[in-house]
Amino acid sequence: MIKLSDLGEFGLIKRFSQQFLQDLPGEITGIGDDCAIIPLNNKEALLYTTDMLIEDRHFVRDKITSYDLGQKSLAVNLSDIAAMGGNPKSAYLSIGIPANIELEWLDEFFRGIKDLCLQTRTYLLGGDTTKSPESLIINIGVIGIAKLSKIKRRSTAHPGDIICITDVVGDSGGGLKILLNNLPLDNDAVYLVGRHNCPKAQIEEGKWFSEREEVNAMIDVSDGIESDIHRLMESSNVGAEIEINTVPISKILRKLSEKYNWNVHEIALSGGEDYCLMLTIPEEYVDGIISKYEIKFKKPLYKIGKITGLTGKLTFIKDGKIIDFNKHGFDHFK
Repeated sequence: MIKLSDLGEFGLIKRFSQQFLQDLPGEITGIGDDCAIIPLNNKEALLYTTDMLIEDRHFVRDKITSYDLGQKSLAVNLSDIAAMGGNPKSAYLSIGIPANIELEWLDEFFRGIKDLCLQTRTYLLGGDTTKSPESLIINIGVIGIAKLSKIKRRSTAHPGDIICITDVVGDSGGGLKILLNNLPLDNDAVYLVGRHNCPKAQIEEGKWFSEREEVNAMIDVSDGIESDIHRLMESSNVGAEIEINTVPISKILRKLSEKYNWNVHEIALSGGEDYCLMLTIPEEYVDGIISKYEIKFKKPLYKIGKITGLTGKLTFIKDGKIIDFNKHGFDHFK
């Protein structure tokens, strides 16, 4: 008998998704990308995404403020909208609340959601509330809108494309290690914890990329580069090479990794919850896009590898040599 832990999260999704995909109308995109795509007309489409956070699985309640948890619960969904070049419009919250949560805690949680709604012009329009027997359970769904012809998908990467990311990676994973190991909260540690607890969805960057025809594919980095590049590879039927030395890592993460003897590349590639964007661009266009991006957003766009024609094969290269990297990104069931 196959165990869920053997199958893993993505194996489970693949196992059940086919029965729901086979009867979909051709114009609708269902399971398998950052958002479902539902065309409204021949110019616009609705984007829909949903994400669940469960206490002691995705967060530890006494290691994050309720305000930050409210913001994070919404931000992780906004990041999916950003990954497809969309504009968020409305949010829907379902929450299971244990009896030991105080009203003041909930007030701050909802204030966090409200502030991010105001910042992103997203309206909380409804949802559901229920009593949870033990853990706090938060599920938010977000609807966005996008130009139908401009939506970026995971399934459109091509061999020869250069893989780029929009931010340093690993800070969130470092922040999680600090929290789980109860390490001292000096200024550097506080910075990494903040990167873990307070992710920022890159909505404007995603919309900008959606207007660039040169950009082929896009996905957000939620479970780590190692995990999310596999998703993009599977959707596009391609392979990939990642040049480890070019993966951008912050000075603070490098400093604390040396201090605590962490494997900094392992954290950067598989730590997860970075919520930056990963995209592929044909080699002949990549330098031009990088230059325009840096002018527009006043920050770098980083090259980290390339797409290959070796379907399903992911290769990591360091100092010109292929290395064995066997640390995988986050999987709920493994």
